[in-house]
Amino acid sequence: MNQRRHLTLVTAGATVLAALPLATVFTHWTWFVDALIVVITVSGVGLLMRTLRVAAWIPTVVMAAGFLFVLTWMFHSGGELVGVIPTPKTFAHFHSLLASAGQDMQDMGVPVADREGLLFLSTLGVGIVALLVDLLAVVVRRPALAGLPMLAIYSVPVAVSEESVSFLPFAAGAGGFMWLLATDNVDRIRRFGRRFTGDGRDVDAWAPSPLAATGRRLALVGVAVAIVVPLAVPGSTTGLLERFGPTGEGGGFGDGIGPGGRSQSVDMFAVLSGELNSNRTFDMVKVTTNDPNPYYLRFGVADEVSPAGFRSRTPGGGQPTTAGLPAPTVEPGVGVALHPYRAQVQILALKMNALPIYLQPTKTDKLDASWLYDRGNQIVYSRRSDSRDKRYGFEYVRPEFTPEALRTARPLEASDPLQRQYTTVPRNAEVDRIVTEVTAGKSTPYDKVRAIHSYFASDNGFTYSLRTKSGTSGSAIVDFLTNKQGFCEQYSAAMAWLVRAAGIPARVAFGFSRGNARTGDTWTLTNRNLHAWTEVYFEGFGWVPFDATPASYVGGVESAWAPDPNRPQSSSGDTPAASDLPIPGGPGPSGTTAPGDRRLDDRLDTGGSTGTTPAATSSWSVWGILGGLLVVVLLFAPALWRLLLRRRRAPHRIGGPAAVSVLAGSPDLVVTGDRDMDLARRRANVAWDELIDTMIDYRLPVDFASTPRATAERLITLAALDEWAATGARLLGQAEERARYARQPLRSDDLTGSLRTVREAIAHRVSWHTRIRAVVLPPSVVSRWRVAVTEASTRVTEAFQQRRDALVRALDVRGRLAGGRR
Repeated sequence: MNQRRHLTLVTAGATVLAALPLATVFTHWTWFVDALIVVITVSGVGLLMRTLRVAAWIPTVVMAAGFLFVLTWMFHSGGELVGVIPTPKTFAHFHSLLASAGQDMQDMGVPVADREGLLFLSTLGVGIVALLVDLLAVVVRRPALAGLPMLAIYSVPVAVSEESVSFLPFAAGAGGFMWLLATDNVDRIRRFGRRFTGDGRDVDAWAPSPLAATGRRLALVGVAVAIVVPLAVPGSTTGLLERFGPTGEGGGFGDGIGPGGRSQSVDMFAVLSGELNSNRTFDMVKVTTNDPNPYYLRFGVADEVSPAGFRSRTPGGGQPTTAGLPAPTVEPGVGVALHPYRAQVQILALKMNALPIYLQPTKTDKLDASWLYDRGNQIVYSRRSDSRDKRYGFEYVRPEFTPEALRTARPLEASDPLQRQYTTVPRNAEVDRIVTEVTAGKSTPYDKVRAIHSYFASDNGFTYSLRTKSGTSGSAIVDFLTNKQGFCEQYSAAMAWLVRAAGIPARVAFGFSRGNARTGDTWTLTNRNLHAWTEVYFEGFGWVPFDATPASYVGGVESAWAPDPNRPQSSSGDTPAASDLPIPGGPGPSGTTAPGDRRLDDRLDTGGSTGTTPAATSSWSVWGILGGLLVVVLLFAPALWRLLLRRRRAPHRIGGPAAVSVLAGSPDLVVTGDRDMDLARRRANVAWDELIDTMIDYRLPVDFASTPRATAERLITLAALDEWAATGARLLGQAEERARYARQPLRSDDLTGSLRTVREAIAHRVSWHTRIRAVVLPPSVVSRWRVAVTEASTRVTEAFQQRRDALVRALDVRGRLAGGRR
């Protein structure tokens, strides 16, 4: 196999490894099978063409044609010639698949299901990368540039994922890139000529050289550092610790609304879709309120509409929440009731530049001046802070209206700013036709809105599903109204669109449905409770919520003015009027006092609630403590190791072997081994080892070629030891010298005391920073560990190189045949 064909196989393998990061985008591995088929086809065609020894550019052209044929076969439209030759119908089908992929990227969050458009897009991208890598590495012979298209694949999950991307796929891609570089380097050596040693012996291209071995070790260390360091550094990603929410998984919902977030305009529909389609469930918010029937907790609105749908705009202006909030615009009266309540919110796993609140807040507490209240959107947001781990409270007024009261609302004047801003909508003939039919015979704005709300009932064929059907009309609103299948984002946006088309101001609100997880007065809201609904403006009443999504699927709240159209109504046709509902703290239906606020206020002030337990410690705190303990252990590991080693080396702790007795000649003659001499040698050896390590720790030079006596005298001179310490040093040197060379070792019980005296004397002679380093980072331990790591690395590298050489030789069929011919 020549160099180009061998490099073709390597480029194919490197491309497959570089494509692995896409595994974090899809829920299944169907994409990988498709990508593998394309890469095998492209590389196979390249191998075949390069066997024919044609011009360098011809295989690339044929590989591109093969890629087109296999792509046509995998994503056929039915109008191809012999199943693989594309026709204009094929390219039209490809265009529709790309359009479908674009829509899915807007509507869905990662990981995504096996949608045909997304599979086509990933297969197309991997195939193009395979062609570019082959072109740059094999034809142009610039393998370093081939890393750019390989890196482009890794940028896809980084760009679309809300959380940190695992480093393992990146490590696989980096390994493939290094493989490609190493193969190209070997091929260049082979093209240059043979390598020889100084004695004329031939050296294989894979045989290591000292410089090459050093380069490989540096490259491995560099890649390891590039992978490991970003994991613990917040900012490059979300950081290793930040990936764990209260449930052990990423728990962020969004990274910003307006300034200070990830972008100036967040597509809440896309984020909402991603969380509802997620395969995990985790708690996001806990809210404790004395409202017996709370409505939806909201944190944003979308009021700008284009042919693509509704979008949020950056909040502007606003007043600090610490300066007080404006009073409700609606006044109590006939058919209008205002119920004052309090709420306490605890954020568990939500990061954005807005805070969830109920509609019509009147006062906040535990919030600083960085949090502003946008009166138009009725949201609390910040340009500098985010909602992560926030605890705050607020008072609010929940208005309730009777249908009769809302029927008194008159249409807004055409010159009214609200009418101009919130009725703007792209004109669509099909939408206008539906609005005209649905609102026929309705004279008041409320009756028109109520008719549009009832239009989304199951009796008209509408169903709830997290999977929407694609259409061919070219308009998302028309596709939904035709297919009649979707979830809250489709229902809320469609109703707002139809209400605007009827000339009535409307917008889409985002937040949490009430859900069903309730303990006492506390509601626990998860990512499954994320919700979108419609708000309609009525003159004299303000923004009134309407939820067209079937309530049974989302834990919705039914209201007197917007009853669930899928539930059979009472004979009167309406739920109890707001004027008949008791007001907490005031007279109840029978003249008694309804459950008051004081009991709950006491619980809110103490942060507790009936039937609930305090929230668990934040994951940031837990992982921060564990990380701090790990750092402390790593910092003091050398010191602890040195302390244990010194304790183990204490001469008085060294025990000797058991006595050995041998019978010879007669039972009265016993020959006993000299146990004491062996024990004396061992004690002298460990005492000397401890003295040498002490000198190393305190940065005193050690000449390992000198005798123990010369070393002891040198120590006395360098450290300027006093008489007692000098005597101890000489004793240690004499004991080691006798243990090495003499027949009879020196028997002394003062080795431990001599060691302690010499060590204390040396410590008093050196600088304070040398003493600190000798205790915290003893050089004797650090250098010994460094040598051990280097030797282990060398052994692993040598073993790997030996196995690699053996594999190369085993696969070198041409070399064996040539050797046989010789």
